Amino acid sequence: MNSTPQSAPASGPSAASAAPLLAFVGGGNMASAILGGLINAGHPASRVLVVEPASAQADIVREKFAVRVEAAGGAALAGADIVVWAVKPQVFAEAAAPCAAFVGGALHLSVMAGIRSDTVARATGSERVVRAMPNTPALIGEGIAGLFARAAVTADDRAAIERVLAPTGQTLWVAQESDLDAVTALSGSGPAYVFFFLEAMMQAAAEMGLSAGQGRRLALATFSGATSLAHASDESPETLRSRVTSKGGTTHAAIAAMDAAGVKPAIVAAVRAAQARAKELGDEFGG
Repeated sequence: MNSTPQSAPASGPSAASAAPLLAFVGGGNMASAILGGLINAGHPASRVLVVEPASAQADIVREKFAVRVEAAGGAALAGADIVVWAVKPQVFAEAAAPCAAFVGGALHLSVMAGIRSDTVARATGSERVVRAMPNTPALIGEGIAGLFARAAVTADDRAAIERVLAPTGQTLWVAQESDLDAVTALSGSGPAYVFFFLEAMMQAAAEMGLSAGQGRRLALATFSGATSLAHASDESPETLRSRVTSKGGTTHAAIAAMDAAGVKPAIVAAVRAAQARAKELGDEFGG
């Protein structure tokens, strides 16, 4: 265990002036997850601007994080070092139009599904664009985000983006932007697959006579424990599964039933369908 004393985070005017000025366009759940993590990690609230036109959400962000919130973009974004785009993809063009004249020198991070980096670069006048595909566990700091950087993004820019996203969980860089469609299908949509499987396990628990609370506790602990075991092991999931699947046993009966029902190919087909839809969205929003 490292016993070296850790210095406290810097604070005061000099720390605030050294911190990058971050602008969030959109103040919803994902923006709040990133922003909350940064504030908790010591990023000065005075170095954050949020553009959020919905007054109710603007009030929530202002009260929760004590940051400056504006109803519209524009000159307020001048001087921003990093602009985080977190609006719904269908309103991106409208949101970006009043900002474009003021953000051409900034580094841009898009967490919008379906908006390709070409579209962000054209709308902002900046080639320094990173696309991220996060997932909802980012809300509790347990997410993973796939990242793609355009050619103009420097190593320092990449490091800055990693610092912005670090409080939300892990990051994974991909070499081609098209790989983000696969990331979207696997980890972006993936939490819903897990929840779907949990629903089925809890339904089975109820049908077998367990209470809702018992079924929920058993299902959640099983998923959490199995995932932790897979993380801790160097063995493949297939090997780990085979270790608890004795021929003629209860687990073997369950796996055989799922094989007969085509569960594995159905899951693979579902993930590929999500990938195809991610590509369609990119085409739809001006790719």
